[in-house]
Amino acid sequence: MPTFDLPLIRGRHARQTPLSREQKPEWLKVRAPGSENYVRIKGLMRDLGLHTVCEEAHCPNIGECWHHGTATFMIMGHTCTRACTYCNVNHGTPLALDPHEPGKLAHAVDTMSLAYVVVTSVDRDDLPDFGAGHFADTIRSIHAVRPDCQVEVLIPDFQGEEAPLRTVLAARPNILNHNIETVPRLYRTARPGGKYSRALELLQRARAWAPDIPTKTGVMVGLGETPEEVIEVLRDLREVDCQILTIGQYLRPSLAHIPMDRYYTPDEFREFKRIALDLGFGHVESGPLVRSSYHAHEQTRAFEMGR
Repeated sequence: MPTFDLPLIRGRHARQTPLSREQKPEWLKVRAPGSENYVRIKGLMRDLGLHTVCEEAHCPNIGECWHHGTATFMIMGHTCTRACTYCNVNHGTPLALDPHEPGKLAHAVDTMSLAYVVVTSVDRDDLPDFGAGHFADTIRSIHAVRPDCQVEVLIPDFQGEEAPLRTVLAARPNILNHNIETVPRLYRTARPGGKYSRALELLQRARAWAPDIPTKTGVMVGLGETPEEVIEVLRDLREVDCQILTIGQYLRPSLAHIPMDRYYTPDEFREFKRIALDLGFGHVESGPLVRSSYHAHEQTRAFEMGR
């Protein structure tokens, strides 16, 4: 039975100070992007009219990832039909889908000679299939030009419909990712368009319908959850046999977004990782700067080697 050193986390959780909320600690400071490869990739994205979640979400790792030639592509536009209070992506009424986008993205992947690609999207609740067909077209387009390229998809919940998930799985992504994001108690505040049970059900269905495709999810901490609540989420994820997990620090994009409760320390993230591994996850990335697609290639390789 796993042992959980909750005092290590709970003790610090009880001590809130203005400094912990307003000033970034040293472990969250990163170098400003600007390398030659970063500039090249940014230019390629603009030339092809593509979007990345790296930019839209103000990811702190953009300089490192783009320097190493990896990016998380965001398909179906940059306007989301939902308004999650932690997210920096625009919300409103999206434009029509670009039917050429899967081909343009595949061209970018080929031009960059990528061996691993992460593809995500805004929520498209305005579409009959919620964008599942566009995901499938994108996966197939990438594999058509680079058959050996691994494709990880980070998908929305498709409002719990079965057919869209089957459509994506039929296109054979290498990893199926859907972020659980936060604890059940905070869903109404942080993710009002989603449902905790629906997110778990999607991951469970994916394992049942395509058992050879690993499932992955991500959790943010710092929204006001307790350590016990985080651990309960980890237990729930293992109940649906989710295999790859990321845990990272929530960083408030602006004053218009849900407030951050506090910064977790690197030691606390290490403790969450230990607990998650004890619960049976195949691979865990847990740290202040960890995001769902951060070092995604390395995450998948480490998981496959540990099978």
